[in-house]
Amino acid sequence: MDKPELPPPELQRVKLDQHDSVRSHVQQQVCDEVQRLERRIETLRLTKAPHAAIMISTYERMISRKKGFLQNWDL
Repeated sequence: MDKPELPPPELQRVKLDQHDSVRSHVQQQVCDEVQRLERRIETLRLTKAPHAAIMISTYERMISRKKGFLQNWDL
């Protein structure tokens, strides 16, 4: 049995960022991640862990990058 011929790869590509359901899912996931990081920061501020300041700084950079991602993709 012969296999059907597929269109060239450039015609098969799906631009996922143009599908509302995918955009909505990505936005929700990133927003959830930002909220989790913000809660971690609040928890760290209440503790006296020796490296809390470094961890807070790292989490704040991650939040900034995630918010930048949302803004760049108009999410």
